[in-house]
Amino acid sequence: MRKSLIAGISGSGVLVAAALLIPAAAASPGDTGARSRPGHATEDVKRDHGTQEGSVSAADLLAKVKDCEQISNGKYRTDEDGSPTVPVCDTESAVFWKADLDVDCDGQESEKCNKETDPAYQDDTAFHTSDGRPLDAAQTPYVVLPGKSDIWDFSDSGLQGGSIVAVINGDQVEYAGVGDIGPEQAIGEASYAAAEALGIDPDPATGGAESGVTYIAFKGSKTDAIEDHAETVELGDELAKEFVNEG
Repeated sequence: MRKSLIAGISGSGVLVAAALLIPAAAASPGDTGARSRPGHATEDVKRDHGTQEGSVSAADLLAKVKDCEQISNGKYRTDEDGSPTVPVCDTESAVFWKADLDVDCDGQESEKCNKETDPAYQDDTAFHTSDGRPLDAAQTPYVVLPGKSDIWDFSDSGLQGGSIVAVINGDQVEYAGVGDIGPEQAIGEASYAAAEALGIDPDPATGGAESGVTYIAFKGSKTDAIEDHAETVELGDELAKEFVNEG
């Protein structure tokens, strides 16, 4: 089930993920100091469920997040009416959390994401495409971060709209950009496209995963075109390789 979003803020979905991509050269810092790469023409890259996105395995990524050095001031709920059980954990180059996956279907209206398919549908997202439009949740894999609060301010961890997140479900890895902001007390949400690519039921009303999803958000990272999934995978694969080789 999808989380209820705070008024005026929404999330959008993504297309099914990309196939293996060769990592590119290191990105040049943008004006914010974030590692980024200019967006190129949007490319829809499909892959079959169960295949590996990028060159780093889920097992290698999960081996780096076995222990939690809690950075959040308290814990998050997986649903707004649940108990707080999820801490945000810190590492040298990333933060991570292990939660559920609620399906966000906000943004550009589509056959899969609209007021008929999603009773909580909103037509905007907190962060936009490179040409200023709301994201398309049915086509673009993206992650929703909790709103800034006393629990955690994501910007303090070097995250922003377009930051790269590795989302892991079982043996599948999906790279997504930060695309939306959700409730201040809840965590564990991603777009329709992200859920679909991970083999999770993407129905915004009845789908999602109740547990078992890991999110690794890379500090200081940023894509300039969240809608360009091939670019997100290319940058995500670079960051993931550096992450598993730390320490």
